Amino acid sequence: MGYVEENDAVFHKCQSDVKEVLGTIAQRYIGANPAHPYVYRLFSKDSFTRTHDYRYVMNVEDRWDSIHNGDFVYAWAKLWSDQSVELNFAINCFSPVRIYMNGECVFTSNISDEMAPERKNPFRAAVQKGWNHVILQFEKTANGCGGIFGTGSYKNFPLHFISPTKERDGQEGWIYSEPTTASVEQVMAEGLLENGSLISWHPNLKWDEDAAARGVFDRLFGTEPGREAIAWTRVHSMSPQELTSRWQGTHDGAICILVNGNKVYECKEEHGEFQIEIPLRFGDNELVVRSACRGGKWGFKLMLEPMAEEASLSMAAPFQVEGLTDHWLYLGTFEEGKAPKPEELRKRNQVFDDGKEGTYWRADQRNTWVRPYLENALFAKWNYPLGVTLYGLLQTGAALEREDYISYVLKHIEQSASFDEYALWDAGQYGAPGVNNQLALIDSLDDCGSFGATMLAALGYGDVDGAATTAARIADYMAHVQDRLPSGALYRVRGSVDFMKDTLWCDDLYMSVPFLCRYSAFAQDDAYLNDAVRQILLYKEYLYMPEQQIMSHVYDFKSNRPTLVPWGRGNGWVLFSLAELLDALPAKHEQREQLLIFYRQLCEGYLRLQGSGGLWHQVLTDPESYEETSCTSMFLYAFAKGIQNGWLPEKEAPAYVQAVLKGWTGLTKTSIDKFGNIYGVCRGSGYSFSGRYYKDDLSWLLNDTHGIGIVMLAGVEVMKLQRRLSAR
Repeated sequence: MGYVEENDAVFHKCQSDVKEVLGTIAQRYIGANPAHPYVYRLFSKDSFTRTHDYRYVMNVEDRWDSIHNGDFVYAWAKLWSDQSVELNFAINCFSPVRIYMNGECVFTSNISDEMAPERKNPFRAAVQKGWNHVILQFEKTANGCGGIFGTGSYKNFPLHFISPTKERDGQEGWIYSEPTTASVEQVMAEGLLENGSLISWHPNLKWDEDAAARGVFDRLFGTEPGREAIAWTRVHSMSPQELTSRWQGTHDGAICILVNGNKVYECKEEHGEFQIEIPLRFGDNELVVRSACRGGKWGFKLMLEPMAEEASLSMAAPFQVEGLTDHWLYLGTFEEGKAPKPEELRKRNQVFDDGKEGTYWRADQRNTWVRPYLENALFAKWNYPLGVTLYGLLQTGAALEREDYISYVLKHIEQSASFDEYALWDAGQYGAPGVNNQLALIDSLDDCGSFGATMLAALGYGDVDGAATTAARIADYMAHVQDRLPSGALYRVRGSVDFMKDTLWCDDLYMSVPFLCRYSAFAQDDAYLNDAVRQILLYKEYLYMPEQQIMSHVYDFKSNRPTLVPWGRGNGWVLFSLAELLDALPAKHEQREQLLIFYRQLCEGYLRLQGSGGLWHQVLTDPESYEETSCTSMFLYAFAKGIQNGWLPEKEAPAYVQAVLKGWTGLTKTSIDKFGNIYGVCRGSGYSFSGRYYKDDLSWLLNDTHGIGIVMLAGVEVMKLQRRLSAR
């Protein structure tokens, strides 16, 4: 019995037409994950910043000198969810804590939690589709007040919380109360109020009277002589013809005004008033004010004079920033004469060189900055399953001559890679970046190898801004940072949970070998290719089970033994990676024959275990475990490449041809429906010495990104094999 009813299977619609199957899968994926850009939001540095695991540090005792034991401090934010679902959260408790989700208490600390503030306490809570309001109640004790709260799964779900009140709508981060004796029921009963509230909420974004009376550059940047700053806005004209607009203003400090890159006014005097005429074209016009500080007052005012055509003009921020109530953005400061040129301002991934630690855009509010955030479920995200997903989509685009598929992949990769430098800076400023959470905070092969390999493959189809520097950073991590055994084998010293420490996983061959192969060619350095060869052979020593000619999933150095459980996808990663290596390895490489022998041994072992319906099982040696789609696809991919490249003995090739065709037919009849949905892909795994964990606890998911791309890659190789057979 397959996952899909016969009439709903893609085979029912496409039969043996692999091209149509691939198109159906690719179009479903792209349609479900449109190429939306990052979201830009304001963030107050006076709110809570985060740790590397994306949880907010809420040590509210430090915020208030007047806090007394027994007082409460509340933290409040809202969280968006595209669906009703349970999410993982985690809290460290510096004092008694209660957490409320949409008015319901979902966590209450106990005395054990409060006495161990260094301990992370995970819990799950249901969120509804749409906005979810989250309130934390901290009670002050002699031991402290506050906690560290946020996502319990930061690599997969780095949650961004949004300010909950209309006064700060769209801004990222939490608001928090002054110390109060008000109960949580009183606080929640007020509703979405900030102004006129029972208690005062912080951080205070408004300028005090003294600052508000000073010029905008003065209150934002101070008055250091010889420094420059920039203000940027956009004027939109609805007039179909060029329109001459009239403006008036004042300035303190030297000033230069540019529209669409052209200078329209300049004054080097320290103070001045002006009236100017500015020609505006239809649509958007960029207006930039560049000013230099002379040590005194520093700022400007610029207003559009009333005119008959004023209804044709409107002003807006140069790009959309959630939470911005003004239409100006500000940048500075720079050494005079070294401010960015107007065309450079459009680079939103740019950390601007201020001669110090770098800077980015900010708003005319106290300590409030612009930051990009990834809020798409998948598009522009960087993680290892998406690496293989995009690789499959890229190869499908090439095989079907679909430039739109290729363009989609390039756009996804570039949106991540081009922000690598910015994300590293953002992490340094705020504790955890709003984009590229895994790439910016690499601490494992999962974080870099798979997606990095696809990024390098994509360079064969077009330029990718940021790819070269990002790839070099990944290569440096693998060569000099990632933990290795004395033999040089890559292994895991750390883990998301303690039992994963000190282990070697066959999965990590895919997280390393394809990248090492491609980076070797990219950098013209054989050392990386030789490292890939070494990894395959070292992993064989630890994980190969010669009697069955298959691989154990994990070697555990804590007990110094392999698990001896042949997990399907883990074995698939090994054969897939070995096929990628053989593809890249020179014919005369001294260890090529040794690798070919290993490849053939594994293929023999896997061939014997193919199920009667063409698919392989979740636990390869347990026919009672479910038929698993991703490992099946990887075996088909590697078999098909072996047939076409002559890696398999010629007399044995017919058996592998039959296995590939049988397996592909099985997938299209049982695991792929007519809409391109992929069934039967095992979720992301831990590991166990028991096969029951893989069989019973490690269930499959619909459209899991561990499988979508590899199904497409298998289909591409099946299509090539069919053409080869037809040409005989």
